[in-house]
Amino acid sequence: MLANAELAQDFTILGEQYKKLVKALLESVNMPAVPVEVAPTPSGNFRGFDGNQFYVVETGDLVARYQGRTVYLLQAGDILLPDIAGASEEDATVYYGSEHGAKLSAYPALEFMRRVFEDGNAVRLWTRLLVTYAGLNLRVAAAFVPESAGATPGFEVYHPGEDIIRQGGRADFVFHMSAGTAEVLVDDVVVGRIGQGEIFGAMAALTHADRSATVRAKTDCSVVKVPKEQFTELIKRNPATIHSLLVDMANAIANLNQQLVSQRG
Repeated sequence: MLANAELAQDFTILGEQYKKLVKALLESVNMPAVPVEVAPTPSGNFRGFDGNQFYVVETGDLVARYQGRTVYLLQAGDILLPDIAGASEEDATVYYGSEHGAKLSAYPALEFMRRVFEDGNAVRLWTRLLVTYAGLNLRVAAAFVPESAGATPGFEVYHPGEDIIRQGGRADFVFHMSAGTAEVLVDDVVVGRIGQGEIFGAMAALTHADRSATVRAKTDCSVVKVPKEQFTELIKRNPATIHSLLVDMANAIANLNQQLVSQRG
């Protein structure tokens, strides 16, 4: 994905992560695709566009236009997830086209998601993809906000020894570990570990409680920060996120139990 605006390097890093997640998800779902040829599209949606399909760009590029402005470009390896608002109101519609033509692979959305829900690994990949997608769009939106507006948090890199979450702090964000490993500490005692692909910090954010533990980077960590309000909406619209959360929470509890047993021993 390329944005029609000046963005920091973190956008590029997330974009590459996004493509890797798309590739891994397609391999996990293992679903035959229908090839689609897209001619240059100066306005509106490309011919044959179907809001009930997911599209993956094979060659060329697609542009996403909103209110006459090109917002971002999808390149080879990117997936097009149709806008939830649909096309009922012209001023509120996101249109997808191509400036020079493109070749796509199309997947029926309902069948695609049925296969995702049947595979635990696919559910985790889908959840990570949605969180990364939200992070990308957050940066695109922030690029068009006047400098006088408040800063929009998002992607951060933490070095070994730096705290990602501090025990007792406010829970304003939910985090996604894009890369790296971190330790979980309660009262400076290590009780668990967080690895790549895990979502953490959700419990306190969802229950409006203060942080019950510190999360400290053990290696260089690339982390996506999603505002708790946005994460709540993500859960409402994508039940698969709940499954991934439960898996990560269950792993955290198992790690904590193992740590307690080791300490007693």
